[in-house]
Amino acid sequence: MAWHSLCLLGLIRQPAAWPWWLGLAALNHLLLTALVFLPRNAWIGRNLTRLPAEATARAQVALTFDDGPDPEVTPQVLDLLDRHGARASFFCIGRHVRQHPELVREIVARGHTVENHGDAHSPVFALWGMARMRRDLLAMQQALQEAGVAPARFFRPTAGFRNPLLDPVLARMGLRLAMWSRRSFDTRDGNASRVLARLTRGLTAGDILLLHDGNSARMPAGRPVVLEVLPQLLQQLEAAGLQPVHLRQAFAAQPLALPMSPAQPLHAHLSPQDP
Repeated sequence: MAWHSLCLLGLIRQPAAWPWWLGLAALNHLLLTALVFLPRNAWIGRNLTRLPAEATARAQVALTFDDGPDPEVTPQVLDLLDRHGARASFFCIGRHVRQHPELVREIVARGHTVENHGDAHSPVFALWGMARMRRDLLAMQQALQEAGVAPARFFRPTAGFRNPLLDPVLARMGLRLAMWSRRSFDTRDGNASRVLARLTRGLTAGDILLLHDGNSARMPAGRPVVLEVLPQLLQQLEAAGLQPVHLRQAFAAQPLALPMSPAQPLHAHLSPQDP
C-alpha cells in the first residue's frame, strides 16, 4: 500500500513520467507474485521452516503429513508410526475430516495432532482475499470441533502458496504458518528411492519433513509410495539418533498464540460481510 501510494503521489506530481510510475507499481506486483511461489519465504508473513533451537538441541525432527485423512493410507501410516514410537502432525483437509471423523479421532488418540490444511484445499488459495481465506480456515476448525478433537494450532496452505493477506488472518485466529525444510514430492513421484533421498540427504535435527497420507503417488505395483518410504525413513531416523515429534511437542517451550475460545461457536466469528 505504501509503495502504491508513493507511485500515485509521483504520478500526480510528474504526470509526464507515468510509464515509470506504472512500471514501479507493476514491479511491486511481480515481486509479490514471485514470493507466492517461494513457500519457505518469510517476506510476506511469519513462517516456520525449522524447529526452534530447544527442539534441535533435543535431536528432534518434525514429521508432517498433508492432504488426509485417507481411509486406506492413514491407518497404515498410524500403524507404522506406532511401531517406532514416532509422533507426527497431520495437516488435514476439512471436507475429509467431515467424511472420516472417526479417523481424525483415531489420529489424536494415538498421540498425534491434527492441524489445518484448509477446508477446500483450493489450488487458487493464494488468489483469495482475507475474508474468503478466513472463512475457509474457520470451516476447517469447525470440522475439527464437530469431530470432537482440539482445534488446530498450525496452518499450511495448498502447496504452500499464499499471499501477504494471510498473515493477519492467521494472527486473528491464533494459528501459526508452518512450512517445511525437506519436501518429499511424494504426490508426484512414485519412486521410493528418490522420495526417501529427498528427505534424508543431509537430514539434521530441527528439520521439518513433509510427506502425504492423502494423494500419495503410486508405485508401479499400485502401492502408495509413502507406505514404502515411511518405514525406511523411521529406521534411518532411529539410526541417526533423531526423535520424530509433532509440531506442538517441538514448540512446547515457546508460547503459541491461543486459538479462539472453543466455548464460542466458530460461526460466530464470521461477520455478515464475510462472503
